[in-house]
Amino acid sequence: MQIFYRVICVIIGYIFGLFQTGYIYGKLNHVDIRDYGSGNAGTTNAMRVLGKKAGIITYLGDMLKGVLAGCVVRLLCAFVFDIGSGDAFISMEYILIMYAGMGVVLGHNYPFYMGFKGGKGIAASSGVVISMFFWPIIVIDLLTFMIVTAISKYVSLGSISLMLMHFVLVIVFDLTSGKTGWFNVSSAGFPFEFIVLTFLFTGLAIFKHRGNISRLLNGTERRIGDKKKEEK
Repeated sequence: MQIFYRVICVIIGYIFGLFQTGYIYGKLNHVDIRDYGSGNAGTTNAMRVLGKKAGIITYLGDMLKGVLAGCVVRLLCAFVFDIGSGDAFISMEYILIMYAGMGVVLGHNYPFYMGFKGGKGIAASSGVVISMFFWPIIVIDLLTFMIVTAISKYVSLGSISLMLMHFVLVIVFDLTSGKTGWFNVSSAGFPFEFIVLTFLFTGLAIFKHRGNISRLLNGTERRIGDKKKEEK
């Protein structure tokens, strides 16, 4: 039955991920942001194509779907799913939130109704992280993004650094924090699954930034403040 719960959570996440804030905002302004700039439907390209307000709205919308998917899973765990009690309940809840999170990112990155051409998943990923309500990791992830981006002027480098830091923090906080760990997955027998899910979560974000990584290495990546609108 727990395998069924995992599948359900991925599907729930994917449905939430299909809400493409940047694409919808662009269409309301008679622009398909995928035809401009990087061709991406995420926050950074929305900001470059349509301005700062569009970028903020896009981030908040994409972040919120990650938070909402996590909240829906929490409600299902509390009132619908039979996942035990105590530490077993808490650990399974986090596992299922991660499955929903993977679904959100997949739905955001590969929306079927847009020809599987969406965003890169950083805003959606941040929403999934927030939905876990573990503030030390949330704060450190945010500071990592802000500091790296402020120093380098590369949003892509800040995004990649955020995701790598998140993976490291999950390992450090959970597997080295006493008997149960912060997420309680160690004591309930789920540490490997939780780490693998977090690794895939991080790996998907980095995979979507492979073009940015190439441009960072050869010095052609655009910095914050570069011209806003460039047609593909």
